[in-house]
Amino acid sequence: MKNLKLKSARAAMDLSQEDLAKKAGVTRQTIGMIEMGKYNPTLNLCITICKVLNKTLDDLFWEE
Repeated sequence: MKNLKLKSARAAMDLSQEDLAKKAGVTRQTIGMIEMGKYNPTLNLCITICKVLNKTLDDLFWEE
């Protein structure tokens, strides 16, 4: 399932995938695959991404 919440939060902060990747310590491809739903990130990576985007785990990764 695509992670549109992550993509939206990233775009709202005017960050490219590359920008977010650098801040989170991963590659741009990793961010792209998370957004496309083709990669299941570790909890630590999820937390790091949330801190960079000032969001909670529920905001970005909780599925209804």
